[in-house]
Amino acid sequence: MILAALNGYYQRLLAQGAEISPFGYSQEKIGFVLVLSAQGELVDVQDIREQDGKKTQPKMLDVPKFDGKRTSGVRSNFLWDKTSYVLGVADAKLSKEGKADGKSAVETRPAEHQAFRELHQKALANVDDVGLQALLQFLENWSPERFQPPLFREEMLDGNLVFRLDGQRQYLHESPVARDIWAGMQADGESRQGMCLVTGGAHPLALVHNPVKGVSGAQDSGASIVSFNKDAFSSYRKSQGENAPVSKQAAFAYTTVLNHLLRRDEHNHQRLQIGDASVVFWAEADSAGEAAAAENLLWSMFDPPADDDSEAEKLRLVLNAVASGRPMRELDPQLEEGTRMYVLGLAPNASRLSIRFWEAGSLGFFARRLAEHFRDLAIEPRPWRIEPKLLRLCLELLPAGERDGKSIYDLLQDKRIAKISGEMTRAILTGSRYPRSLLNNVIMRMRADGDISGVRVALCKAVLARDLRLGVKGINEELPMSLDKEASNPGYRLGRLFAVLEGAQRAALGGQVNATIRDRYYGAASATPATVFPMLLRNTQNHLAKLRKERPGLAVNLERDIGEIIDGLQSHFPRSLRLEDQGRFAIGYYHQSQARFSHADKAEDAHAESTAQGEQE
Repeated sequence: MILAALNGYYQRLLAQGAEISPFGYSQEKIGFVLVLSAQGELVDVQDIREQDGKKTQPKMLDVPKFDGKRTSGVRSNFLWDKTSYVLGVADAKLSKEGKADGKSAVETRPAEHQAFRELHQKALANVDDVGLQALLQFLENWSPERFQPPLFREEMLDGNLVFRLDGQRQYLHESPVARDIWAGMQADGESRQGMCLVTGGAHPLALVHNPVKGVSGAQDSGASIVSFNKDAFSSYRKSQGENAPVSKQAAFAYTTVLNHLLRRDEHNHQRLQIGDASVVFWAEADSAGEAAAAENLLWSMFDPPADDDSEAEKLRLVLNAVASGRPMRELDPQLEEGTRMYVLGLAPNASRLSIRFWEAGSLGFFARRLAEHFRDLAIEPRPWRIEPKLLRLCLELLPAGERDGKSIYDLLQDKRIAKISGEMTRAILTGSRYPRSLLNNVIMRMRADGDISGVRVALCKAVLARDLRLGVKGINEELPMSLDKEASNPGYRLGRLFAVLEGAQRAALGGQVNATIRDRYYGAASATPATVFPMLLRNTQNHLAKLRKERPGLAVNLERDIGEIIDGLQSHFPRSLRLEDQGRFAIGYYHQSQARFSHADKAEDAHAESTAQGEQE
C-alpha cells in the first residue's frame, strides 16, 4: 500500500512536469563542470555552485544513476562522478600533524579512475557523437598529476563533476545520444523478470533499491525501506530483492519521490520532524493547485505558524469552520474536503528505515482529527498565543533544564520522547486514544521538577477529555475548560486548594520565600493528599494570621476560598488519588492559580480589603 501510493504520486508528478527525476536519473550535488574541446582538450573548469547566504552550495542536477547505493567496492557512475573517479584524485587522509598545521594534500585513486575510464570506453566505443568522443579522448590523455592550479583547486576534491562540450549549453549527459545509451545500459542488467508487487505487471525486478536520504538520524548516504543483504534471507532460490519483488521502475519511483518529499528546503511544506520521525505527506487531487492547497493546510495544522499573525488567524478560521461543520471551500475555493491525503512517518533503525506510522484518508478526515486534537488541548486561560506544535508538546516530557543549550536535533533524538511522539501522532491522525504512557509521563515530570506549566496541564486535560469522549471505562466526569467552583471531583478540588494555600504562603512571605509548598510538596499532595494537606492547612493558619494584620482583605478572600473548597470535599482527605485524578489535580491547580491574576479577582480583593478596614474602624 505504501509503495503503491508513492509510485502513484511519482507518476502524477512526472505527468505534471514537476521537477522530479525521470527513471534512471537522480538529483545529485554537482559543483564543477569540465569544459572540453572537440579534440578532448580541457578548455575550462567552471564553478556552478550557488550562493546561499554566506556559503556556496553545489547545484542539484539530474544525472544518470545506477540502482542501489555505493557503500563499498569500486563502481563508477555514467558521465559524472566524484573527482576520485573522474580525475583519479581525492582529498588525502591527513595525519595529525597535517591537520594541526592546516595543510591539505592530494591523493591519487588509480583503481577508481580506471573503473570510470573502462566504463566509458565500453559504453561509448562505437558512438558517433562529437561530445562523447571528446570525453573518450580526454580520458585517454588525462593523468592525475595534471590536477594543478590554476584550473584546479583543492576545494574541488571529492566534489561531483559533469562534462560539457565547448560552445554548447547542455551537459554531455543531457544529449539525446547520451540518454539513449543510458537507457540501453539500464535494460542490459541481469535482473530476473517477475511479477511486481506494486504495479502487478511482469517487469525486470530490482535486486537492490536506491537509498532514501533525508531521514533525520539515518546514515548520510541513505537507508532502505526494503533490503535483503544476508544469506539467511535467501530461500527457494530467491536472493536479495526477489524476496519482495518490486520492478526496477517502481523501486526507482518510490525512492525518488521519497527523496523529493524529504528534501531539506525551507519552502518544502510536505515534510515535518516529529520526535525522531521524519514525516512526509502528499495529496491526490484533480489539479496541482488543489493538491498544494491541501498540503499547505495540513502542514499549517501540524506546524502552526508562531510568528505570523495573519497565517495564525487563517488557521484558527479553518479550525473553527471544521469544528462547526462548515465546508472549507468557503475559506478557500481550492480546498476540497474529499482530497485524498497520505501521511508517512519514517524513523532510523540501524541501516534500514522503520515505518513509525502510515495513514491515508480525505483532507476533511485529517482536518477534523487535528481540530479534535486542538479542542482536547484547549484550556483557559490559554497558555499559548497560537495552538502548539506537536514538537512543543513532546518537549514538555523532558525536564526544563535539559532543554537549555541543546539543539533541536539533539532534543528530537532523545529516546524519552522518540517513541511517544510517534504514538501521539498516530492517535491524532486516527482519532484514537492518546498513548497511555503520556498522562503518566507528564504527571511524573511535574512531580519531579515542579514545573506545572500550562502546556503540561493542557496535555493532562487532552488525555482525559479524549478518553471521556471515546467512552473509556472509568472516565465519567466532564472536564472544566476554565475555573469551575462547582466541580466536585476530589482531585480537581484538591488541586484548587493547593493553589490557594500556595497563594497564602506567597502573599505572607513575599520575596523572602526560598521554596514554596509547590516546590516541596506538590508530588506528595497530588498522589497522597492525606499525608500532606493536614500539615499544610496548619501552616497556612500562620500565614493567614500575618495577612490579617498586613492585608486583611486578602486574608478574608483566602479564608473564604479555603472554606468553600473544603466544604465540597468529603469528611476526610483521600489517602491516594488514581492517575486520572492526579491529572485533574493539575488542572484544578492551574485554574485556581491563574485566577489570582485576573482583573476581576484583583478588584474583588481591593473591595474586600476596603470593607474589612471599614469594619475595623
